[in-house]
Amino acid sequence: MNLFSSFSDIDTIEKATDRLENILFYSMSPKIRNALNFCVVAHGGQVRKSGIPYAIHPILVSCIVAYYGGEESMICASLLHDVVEDTDYSIDWVKDEFGDDVASLVDCLTKIVDIRKEELPSDTNEKIVASALSFRKMLLASIKDVRALVIKISDRLHNMLTLDVLPRDKQRRISEETLVVYAPIAHRLGISSIKNELEDRSFYYIFRDEYNRINEYLNEHRQNLILKLNTFTSKVSSLLMQDGFSDSDFRVESRIKRPYSIFLKMQKKGVSIDEILDLLAIRIIVNNDIDCYKILGIIHLNFKPIVSRFKDYIALPKENGYQTIHTTVFDESSIFEVQIRTLNMHHSAEFGVAAHWKYKNTGMTPSTDWISNLQYQDNNIEEFYELAKNDLYREDIVVFSPAGDTYTLPVGAVALDFAYAVHTKLGSCAKEAYINNQKASLLTALKSGDIVKIITSDSIVPKCTWIDAVKTSKAKSNLKLQCSHKIKEIEQKSAINIISTIFFDQNMNVVENFVKENNLFQTIGKASKELDYLIDLENRIKNHLKNNVNFLSKIRLDRLKLKKQEFGSLIIYSNHTIAETLFDYCCRPKHNDEVLAIKNGSKVFIHHKLCERAFLEVSEGARMVFVHWKDDVNSSYKVIVALEGKKGTLAEFLGTLVKYDCNVIGVSYNGYKNQFMTTCEILFETPIHDTKTLKNILMKKYKIVDFFNLKDAYIQQ
Repeated sequence: MNLFSSFSDIDTIEKATDRLENILFYSMSPKIRNALNFCVVAHGGQVRKSGIPYAIHPILVSCIVAYYGGEESMICASLLHDVVEDTDYSIDWVKDEFGDDVASLVDCLTKIVDIRKEELPSDTNEKIVASALSFRKMLLASIKDVRALVIKISDRLHNMLTLDVLPRDKQRRISEETLVVYAPIAHRLGISSIKNELEDRSFYYIFRDEYNRINEYLNEHRQNLILKLNTFTSKVSSLLMQDGFSDSDFRVESRIKRPYSIFLKMQKKGVSIDEILDLLAIRIIVNNDIDCYKILGIIHLNFKPIVSRFKDYIALPKENGYQTIHTTVFDESSIFEVQIRTLNMHHSAEFGVAAHWKYKNTGMTPSTDWISNLQYQDNNIEEFYELAKNDLYREDIVVFSPAGDTYTLPVGAVALDFAYAVHTKLGSCAKEAYINNQKASLLTALKSGDIVKIITSDSIVPKCTWIDAVKTSKAKSNLKLQCSHKIKEIEQKSAINIISTIFFDQNMNVVENFVKENNLFQTIGKASKELDYLIDLENRIKNHLKNNVNFLSKIRLDRLKLKKQEFGSLIIYSNHTIAETLFDYCCRPKHNDEVLAIKNGSKVFIHHKLCERAFLEVSEGARMVFVHWKDDVNSSYKVIVALEGKKGTLAEFLGTLVKYDCNVIGVSYNGYKNQFMTTCEILFETPIHDTKTLKNILMKKYKIVDFFNLKDAYIQQ
């Protein structure tokens, strides 16, 4: 955008101040003037990496906020947003000088970036956690006042406009965070103009070669593309005039699609830019809603539409308030995307929540309910980050309840996601679904327009194996919460069974009485997974029983000593002699999954901790022993990947593995090889036992056929 691009030429406070005065849609008030002067004084002597005065940054951030209709308090807060963080002035001083509203906004903005080292867990990736903490603080602060989000994304936009002066690694890091955090938030606020700018600039710094290739192609073919656009635009304008529309009734805008939008389509379809047909788009802006549908009729009667690409976001607006009709049509062997909207819809699409301030009576404004919905139960900051990112930026479908209520869900969402979207209790008690009056599984993927009815049971049945199948964070977090409660219950019962087995206590009276007398029920579960706690508890019970004549008459204390017994990748601790371990048929635990061990004579059967059959046996007081996996230095994995048959693809994939501390130990080509894809098997070792992050990264970038641990218990058998 010319407005944003021109900011890079501003290198003096005077030029920045002039720009602010020109952008403000009202004259500069004494309060804004005071904030501007104070900003210059407070940041006096400070310079940015480029060498220009630091005060230029907050002034230009306030220009962006003003362009989006920010009122007086927002402009002042934009000018002062770095004062509390970077100077000696306190938030109380801001409050005394500029009032509660400005101080509250500045406080929100300061809290977003105020991350101290002691907040970062010591056992995790510091960079990811820092981003995640910043992300969570931004969202929590915005619950108090969504205006803080608008200022924050404006702040990030100006930083992206001036990123050239930073080292390449910092450019990339800031751009990655922008692409996964700030652009999605701009999208959810409905501010497409900021979202688009953030995406394209981030794309340039993260994938510079790809950006340049797309730009070179567009520049090389620009004349031909513009000629096609102009011809199609003229045809459409003539058709509208022939059908009774006058010049003042509509406006036609044309454009070539953005580089990042083209890149996403190339990745999604696995094609080159030459194979993308719909590079061209026009937008028809009219005065009222009914004209949108009249023009749609004219377009479809005169050009062949691609039915699968038709979307009516006027009748069914997106969750962020976006309203426009989308259709795609053929004309002379070319494909054009056509968008049809009113002027009010156009303002809302470009300015989102900010259109409420800049333009009056703009129709539907974006809902900010999604901010409150980002309060996940998860305490793990990285998981919060992943869930929130997934919710913020997604392709949407719209489905209906039997009563006709609409629900917006991500593409790929299943019936259980819908149940949780309606109500947490409905999701937790769901047992089956009816989709378009046809009985279906709760894991059936939904399509836009489906009518979904959920049948419930009287009780909550945890669906722990379904966590990866659902798409929404609300469903995932609730399933995880249910499963953590179930695991806690299993661990409590398993611990009592293990200790009862050690003490030959068939009826579990001794152990249960000890647990009850010492109020250990909340902590007893640790004995099923922490050996030191189990041994300590065993010794305490032995001391408790030393004077118990009835117990001593039945068993000698020396028979209670635990022995370490190894079986392949498993270690058993028991005072009973174990002949062998077996993996039962009912569940398939993988290496390092949480498992439990049920004793049957001299054999031990290994189950996944969430195995339903095992749960029944545990609940009935099965004899059990303590089990855990061997702590290997490295875990071995096999990944089967379909790679594009072009130079450097394999090297790039191996480079990704090395980046994540993987030691590649074998590479082989298998399966059918054609000119496009080659199936390749790669064996590697890694010291990281939890490879979920690595697997997700690979699956986003490459076509992963399979990914598994070579020490999977069932692969060994």
